[in-house]
Amino acid sequence: MKKKKIIIMGAAGRDFHNFNVLYRDNKDVEVVAFTATQIPDIEGRVYPAALAGSLYPKGVPIFPEAELLILIQKHQVDEVVFSYSDVPYEYVMEKAAYVMSQGARFAVEGGSATMIKSSKPVISVCAVRTGCGKSQTTRRVADVLIEMGLKVVAIRHPMPYGDLVKQACQRFASLADMKKHKCTIEEMEEYEPHINRGIVVYAGVDYEKIVRQAEKEADVILWDGGNNDMSFYKADLYITVVDPHRPGHEISYYPGQNNLLLADVVVINKIDTAPIDGVREVRENIRFYNPNAVVVDAASPISVEDADLIRGKRVLVIEDGPTTTHGEMGYGAGMMAAVKFGAAETVDPRPFTVGTITETFEKYPDIGTLLPAMGYSGEQVTDLEKNIDKTGCDTVIIATPIDLRRVVKIKKPSIRVFYDLQEIGKPDLREVIQSRLGKTRKAGGKGRKK
Repeated sequence: MKKKKIIIMGAAGRDFHNFNVLYRDNKDVEVVAFTATQIPDIEGRVYPAALAGSLYPKGVPIFPEAELLILIQKHQVDEVVFSYSDVPYEYVMEKAAYVMSQGARFAVEGGSATMIKSSKPVISVCAVRTGCGKSQTTRRVADVLIEMGLKVVAIRHPMPYGDLVKQACQRFASLADMKKHKCTIEEMEEYEPHINRGIVVYAGVDYEKIVRQAEKEADVILWDGGNNDMSFYKADLYITVVDPHRPGHEISYYPGQNNLLLADVVVINKIDTAPIDGVREVRENIRFYNPNAVVVDAASPISVEDADLIRGKRVLVIEDGPTTTHGEMGYGAGMMAAVKFGAAETVDPRPFTVGTITETFEKYPDIGTLLPAMGYSGEQVTDLEKNIDKTGCDTVIIATPIDLRRVVKIKKPSIRVFYDLQEIGKPDLREVIQSRLGKTRKAGGKGRKK
């Protein structure tokens, strides 16, 4: 029987996972290529044979998404599988129209077919958009589990931008491990807060292999999602974070609405700073689309190292990169801190951009008067440093989850912004988690209660 020819559209995350669990050992299909977008410098490489399996002795080539239609014709492709996240529905269907115009079938994969089952209890933390507050929610969940006496191991959504073979299954137990694995700024932002809590973090490419390793040292697996992608694991408790600063996005972005529909618990974050109409709209959408979900109200109050460095000053605000680029968030904790603590002016970094940072603003023109902490490569880190140095300001406000000063040389006075999840009223996450996992065996036990 003729094999079905497939192209997987991705961004070095969900695409590789879909390949591994659905197609790698499937003799009825041939994945002729990946296409890549969102992530700089991923295209032009190969998904290596060591990861692709025996059916792909030469690996699978990765091309820029701009070449998709040419590839469909060249390889007489039967099906194109859309496998990346945080895009509006209109965008998905536009891609579908282009694919179908070439005679190929357009498909999406997800849900239970791509969720690996673990022998240990799994709590998944996902979101409806990038920048909703997954990180602080995940930290809060981790704290509750630790207080319950459970050994927590976090598995982070993939960010494999280097040597994919070496990154197949990575374990991070110390800050030195991040240096050993040559982590990008984005990776450090996600791993470091867990490591500082004594939590081991796994990440990489092969998430079957990753979870089997993690199970050896965990009582509970904590899935720390990326963007608004769905969990890679079958969850015993599925937590989804929504953002009332962007009401309506929870039902208009892919695959974020899937997370809303899958949720056992929906956390409405940022209630302290969001407009009341935004909170009301989000709450109504939760009630309509997932009326059985437990709703937890929460805030993410901010604090800074030294408010006097903001008050009356001209400040440059550095925000989390993914949140302000494909997450489309025009402001974050840094901008909120500038307003809260009385900055005289937020300085526009755009006239002073260089190299890859200029390219970032060209690709995402709605970023506005803040600087995204781009650091997918050494070149981007260098360009970020130059941009900061060239921008005239009194103070640099650092609102990234890590201390950016460890990675980038900042010559100007600078301060960090801190934010943690704070539940408002009842039910709260502790109550929900204890109800669902309260009888889970502690360290040394046999894991999930049958």
